Amino acid sequence: MKTVLSILFTILVIFSAAAQNYPSRSNILWVTEPDHSDWLYALDEEAEVAISLYEFGIPVDNVEVHYAVGPEMLDPDTEGSITLKNGKGRVSMGTSSEPGFRDCWLTVKLHGQTYKHHVKVGFEPEKLTPYTSFPDDFEAFWDKAKEEATSTPMEVEKVFVPEYSNGLVDCYLVKLQAYKKGQQVYGYLTIPKKEGKFPVVFAPPGAGIKPMDPMKHYFYAESGVIRFDMEIHGIRPDLDAKTYKEISRSFGHGNNSYLVNGLDDRDSYYMKKVYLSCVRALDFLISLPKWDGKNLIAQGGSQGGALALITAGLDDRITACAANHPALSDMAGYKAGRAGGYPHLFKYYEGMNTPEKLKTLEYYDVVNFAKLIDVPVFMTWGYNDNVCPPTTSYIVYNALDTEKEAYITPINEHWVSEKTRRVILDWIKAHLK
Repeated sequence: MKTVLSILFTILVIFSAAAQNYPSRSNILWVTEPDHSDWLYALDEEAEVAISLYEFGIPVDNVEVHYAVGPEMLDPDTEGSITLKNGKGRVSMGTSSEPGFRDCWLTVKLHGQTYKHHVKVGFEPEKLTPYTSFPDDFEAFWDKAKEEATSTPMEVEKVFVPEYSNGLVDCYLVKLQAYKKGQQVYGYLTIPKKEGKFPVVFAPPGAGIKPMDPMKHYFYAESGVIRFDMEIHGIRPDLDAKTYKEISRSFGHGNNSYLVNGLDDRDSYYMKKVYLSCVRALDFLISLPKWDGKNLIAQGGSQGGALALITAGLDDRITACAANHPALSDMAGYKAGRAGGYPHLFKYYEGMNTPEKLKTLEYYDVVNFAKLIDVPVFMTWGYNDNVCPPTTSYIVYNALDTEKEAYITPINEHWVSEKTRRVILDWIKAHLK
């Protein structure tokens, strides 16, 4: 196992100021530095974090900072305040007698405005194991489902998209019939324009119901890799953002979310169509004349990272898998008294804690597909992620019994840098046959 630790303290992030530790164009900058350089501790070892607060790059002196410390994603067990001297202070994050993470939330008021920040540290997370059980008939269930899905003919509509094409890349909007007759998924296919045969990357989407932008990963096709960015709902990805917002309000949130639709029964759960549509996408991709006939890689982030790992576990045509902060991972972990995976069914949803729903989740949880993967896997995640917590990423990584590599970026919340996106592509290229 190769582990790369990248502690990125000075990244300026282009995401929303309210959601990220290092907001772009903010007058205020927090810097939190745990007293272990890798942010990891032994069980029962006390962790301490040094805090620095700057305004316009100048230390903020004699200001009170409130802190709340506790297990990741759970209620704090310690609260208090400290006064920063020359912009600096220290807070104990306590310890843990069980593998996992603790979180320290910081709050300060300046000029009538509240600013927040948080930092997590881990306690022997390499020892984390899933709460989710592996059903005796897990493989039999999915083998039968895949066999049934093959009775649906693969119907393909492929339309050239000139606005997303250039002198190096051809882009197509693809519609695939998948799972059952009359159901479909869409995706953008980007193919190098030059002559030759190329590896293929299958890229399922992050969570939600939203438009797709194939330009985000255009550099794959520009560098000689075919890429298929797929949506999972059967909704055209080129609709305008307003229309997508209306659709999302209908079945994208809370107890109306597609992620809980049909959860009482493993055969009626919405995600069954999604997982089998991923397999159908592979049927299409290996039919491409420009595929090199050897390399079929699954890659994605968040829900897409989950689906990449799931597809690698479901289908032995996948030759390698790269996933960042996978969702849908040890989702019932809250029942073990620690953080569970996105969509946090047992934290933010009502009526989820039933035997039927818990049993269905066992057949759809990433940790159980991870146990079936026998190809190289690259994973990257950050510690400060509250969407897909590091606890659940470690649980997936620990469950893998194959060649694997972890690229850990502790400061990251629910994002990866442009540099990390390139690292993923470099890893993929290094593992081509």
